[in-house]
Amino acid sequence: MKKILTFFILLFLCSSVYASKVVIAVDAGHGGKDSGAIGQNQLYEKNVTISIAKKLTNLLNKDPNFKGVLTRRTDNFISVHERSDIARKSKANLLISIHADAAPNRNATGASIWVLSTKRADTELGRWLEQDEKQSQLLGGAGDALSDDHDQNLSQAVLDLQFSYSQRVGYELATQVLKEMDGVIKLHKGIPEHASLGVLRSPDIPSILIEVGFITNEAEERLLASNAHQDKIAKVIYQGIKNYVKQNPKFGEKH
Repeated sequence: MKKILTFFILLFLCSSVYASKVVIAVDAGHGGKDSGAIGQNQLYEKNVTISIAKKLTNLLNKDPNFKGVLTRRTDNFISVHERSDIARKSKANLLISIHADAAPNRNATGASIWVLSTKRADTELGRWLEQDEKQSQLLGGAGDALSDDHDQNLSQAVLDLQFSYSQRVGYELATQVLKEMDGVIKLHKGIPEHASLGVLRSPDIPSILIEVGFITNEAEERLLASNAHQDKIAKVIYQGIKNYVKQNPKFGEKH
């Protein structure tokens, strides 16, 4: 009986990522009382991120294959947990979090992309296993079945599959976006980096965090304040997402 239940749960997980449109939650980092990093010329990270996030969302919504959803539309504070919840309520297939980097070394420049670390995944997996309500949020009807069955090993196996799936998709998506960035904007790191960052915490939504450049570098700060440069960043992120989905067409299929 448990093997049959496992089969149907896995079937549910596989089918649940398919939709008529790929829904992308675009998360503008920081906001409100949380300004994020501040450049030498008083450029606030929170303003850069919301501008790029809106540009990216507009590009996605012009494409019939995508639906872009902002986690915040104005200069308001949203906690890390709320950002994931907004993405989940929007039935997002992917979460793209936009940030600007900062470093004591004012010469540091370039964009980078971060994905969920295994350490963070293991920590979050333990938290979700401890909360039946969280399991149900994650798996819907399958979560209810797991909760009724009270089989901790089965719950862990299914959640583990979700984390593995999210990590794999996140890494592959990040690689595609970096390919598009290369040669258009300067890169700090040419391969995805793993991090234990709060926004990269959802086992059910593959997520990447994009640092679009160093706001603490004066030359890069000027670029990040530029409407034309922000357009470039939004376009390469959009193209990277588009390439990934094109290579994985089931993301756009109907049930």
